[in-house]
Amino acid sequence: MKEKLEQIRQAALERIVASDALETLNEIRVAYLGKKGELTSVLKSMKEVSVEERPKVGQMVNETRAVIEAKLEETKARLAKKAREEKLKKEVIDVTLPAKKNHVGHKHPNMIALEEVERIFVGMGYEVVEGPEVEYDYYNFEALNIPKGHPARDEQDTFYVDDRILLRSQTSPVQVRTMEKSRPPIRIIAPGRVFRSDEVDATHSPSFHQIEGLVIDRHITFADLKGTLEVFAKELFGEDTRVKFRPHHFPFTEPSAEVDVSCFKCHGKGCRFCKGSGWIEILGCGMVHPNVLRMCNINPEEYSGFAFGVGLERIALLKYEIDDMRLLYENDIRFLKQF
Repeated sequence: MKEKLEQIRQAALERIVASDALETLNEIRVAYLGKKGELTSVLKSMKEVSVEERPKVGQMVNETRAVIEAKLEETKARLAKKAREEKLKKEVIDVTLPAKKNHVGHKHPNMIALEEVERIFVGMGYEVVEGPEVEYDYYNFEALNIPKGHPARDEQDTFYVDDRILLRSQTSPVQVRTMEKSRPPIRIIAPGRVFRSDEVDATHSPSFHQIEGLVIDRHITFADLKGTLEVFAKELFGEDTRVKFRPHHFPFTEPSAEVDVSCFKCHGKGCRFCKGSGWIEILGCGMVHPNVLRMCNINPEEYSGFAFGVGLERIALLKYEIDDMRLLYENDIRFLKQF
């Protein structure tokens, strides 16, 4: 028994000295001191030892256990210290190295343009309102004087969810919802995302942004509309900007017009940017159609108003002289960091 215990002690100590990891030490502890370890097996075989010898054998087992445990603790402390020193070496900070650059995000050109537009109109007393992107057919078409069978309802232009629900093709439904809930005077702009079934190219996208404007009050005239948009154009593109109105047709306004501004690149002389005309189209507008007012329970004999709509991307493209709308959505950091 004594020889067996000596063999166990020697074997255990050799394995402990040779170990180079804390995990290995734990395996050695289990192999020799665990419930199924070698020393435990010796204790279980004590019944085979004579009564007179049991105290001596028990003492020898305890001494062997103590030696192994002491060596395990000593080696554990040494390995832990070594691991700590290696970790500290790896974590040493060289203060002479250049610091890591902190890449700070910034506003998208669309957001910069939107905030500029909102600043201009809020300064003129307008309120910024929003509405749902998934809209009812009634608000997107019928309440805007676009009856059943109108070409604008063609499924090639509009994304329909079902016969009654669609993805809004304009932000004008927000105007209708506002007129239903509020009584004149009303002075709002409604920015938001809209959807149309267009092919993606340099000037078109199935998803883009519009900013609609609406004013309803007594004695509102086309002159008020012209004056408002002239102030807007000068604030956005520069004080020397000139504005030109061209007759047009929109179902929800009468009379209607499209608005051009003098080219801020060549100041009306003609250049590549304005295609040699000296003018750039920016938005559509007109006086709110009486039918639209009636649909919203506003008496057109008492109240009148004007509305306008401008593409946010168009403003960004013009203001920052970008020639491809797709650049706004490709998330190329080389492009975006310029703003």
